[in-house]
Amino acid sequence: MTIKFNFRQRCIFNCLAALSIAFTAGPLVRAEEVPAYLRPNLPIDTRVRDLLSRMTLDEKIGQMVQADSGAVTNAADVQKYALGAMLSGGNSKPPENNPAAWSKMVDEYESWALKTRLKIPLLYGVDAVHGHNDVIGTVIFPHNIGLGATHDPALVEEAEHVTALEMAGTGIRWSFAPCIAVAQDERWGRTYESFGQSPGLVSEMAAAAVRGFQGRELSDRNDSVLACAKHFIGDGGTEDGVDQGDTVGDEATLRKLYLPPYRAAIRAGVECIMVSYSSWNGEKMHANKYLLTGVLKQELGFKGFLVSDDAGIDQISPDYQDAVETAVNAGVDLAMIPRGPGETNSYIEFIQDLKASVAEGKVPLTRIDDAVSRILWAKFEMGLFEHPYTDDPALTAAIGSAAHRQVARRCVRESLVLLKNENHVLPLSKTIKHLVVVGEGADDLGMQCGGWTIAWQGGMGAVTTGGTTILAAIRRAVSPETTVTYSPDAGGITNADAVVAVVGELPYAEGKGNATELNLDPGDAALVEKAKASGAPVVTILLSGRPLIPGSALDNSAAFIAAWLPGTEGQGVADVLFGDCRPTGKLPREWPRTADQAAANDLTGEPLFPLGFGLTY
Repeated sequence: MTIKFNFRQRCIFNCLAALSIAFTAGPLVRAEEVPAYLRPNLPIDTRVRDLLSRMTLDEKIGQMVQADSGAVTNAADVQKYALGAMLSGGNSKPPENNPAAWSKMVDEYESWALKTRLKIPLLYGVDAVHGHNDVIGTVIFPHNIGLGATHDPALVEEAEHVTALEMAGTGIRWSFAPCIAVAQDERWGRTYESFGQSPGLVSEMAAAAVRGFQGRELSDRNDSVLACAKHFIGDGGTEDGVDQGDTVGDEATLRKLYLPPYRAAIRAGVECIMVSYSSWNGEKMHANKYLLTGVLKQELGFKGFLVSDDAGIDQISPDYQDAVETAVNAGVDLAMIPRGPGETNSYIEFIQDLKASVAEGKVPLTRIDDAVSRILWAKFEMGLFEHPYTDDPALTAAIGSAAHRQVARRCVRESLVLLKNENHVLPLSKTIKHLVVVGEGADDLGMQCGGWTIAWQGGMGAVTTGGTTILAAIRRAVSPETTVTYSPDAGGITNADAVVAVVGELPYAEGKGNATELNLDPGDAALVEKAKASGAPVVTILLSGRPLIPGSALDNSAAFIAAWLPGTEGQGVADVLFGDCRPTGKLPREWPRTADQAAANDLTGEPLFPLGFGLTY
């Protein structure tokens, strides 16, 4: 006979199971004999103090380690070293990439954590930076620069809530997002991860994103994931836009430009902040005690935990023990480590070196206790001790659902910025007789999504996930009597009533996206020119993670749309092209007039299009 439990019964069963870990076989014991840290009715600070008092130094240091699943060659290491957290880095995935496989992998690692002496649950994280973007079949949203163009915090909150639901459907409760950098130089390879160049706009979006991820209560395992604001601080202001570079300037400028979004995120309840790879006036942020502890934890009152960026500690010093003790003393609570057994600077080496530094008196035990307390607090607040697994099949079934895709579609259409509309060529008629679509970006989901899509750097083609290309969306939007011709190279255009050209950047992420100049690719400019030679009006759609200098392509286009990196829902583009929705997007950053202006990071000269520009019908 099979006994089925409803949701309420399963919750009661799980609570009893959580309490049972303190018992051995035999009759039930009195409630007061249950360790305080296992009693959910007690205040979190009481539970933290009780658990901390029971932990050995090895168990405490284990909690300060986040190992990459790609580096853990034996899952039993989670138990052996009492690891506190794990992640799947950009390219660390289960052998079969689907929601069920992800959930199975995360649950297996969690099961090893629950075999430890104190059964402290594992915290598992991923870079869900524009949707749950590592997992095939999920909804991929526009990158942050596009969301910034919506100027709609409520929509951003809704988008991140959908991401949280899809993450929970794979058993993952921690997102390394939102990125709340205030990017100043478009040449930076992470510009598309920034909501915009204005501290006010980024602050507004930062708070909305945190609320979206964390929901009403962090303890609601079916409605909430832990947000992680990143990267503290100044990563968007490095010289020449070099990723992981140096932000040079006085403290007043640092506070004015880059600190406000962190204030907003903390007020919104963010429980985790990631430290930046970058430096401030030559000092690595992972080593900057003044900013990490003095400003962030003490002045701003941040009560959550600080996590390093991936191997960010390594950049402090070639002497790894020195780097570890410097970072921990500076305020880093949890170390993200991509290397495993047999590798230099592995998570095993981190544990050994930090333990040695404590023994030598170089890292005080009070600093260890503070770090571990912050991590444990988050785990208690998330309800992980009571519900270490996410086991609601409805969440998994909803991944990639029509309802979720509809939210992303709204994000796309509200993010589009109409920069030019000569002779009111837009909106196009759905009954247009012959429409020609050109450019490889029109039928390439990978280019449409950009970096951080299934693979760390993204990729061209279908990127093996579901979605609708711009070309497919156009074909769905027009009437049955309309002929839509696709010519990737704009060859053989005849008798066209209009041409839609989709051009732009190929996928990239982080440092590989650093640029020395921002001109539109000459091949794209030639494609638009070739399209114009057909005699039909040209509507150019630019797919890019930042403003590009359009050159002749702007002059040769009757209409020009900045579509950013819209993600999987190309129907949002068609909604605007054919007038189902008016364009409402406004530029979240100035659009430089020339490559020299962009290279000089000249925000005072006259731009091609000013901050906040955007036409409509």
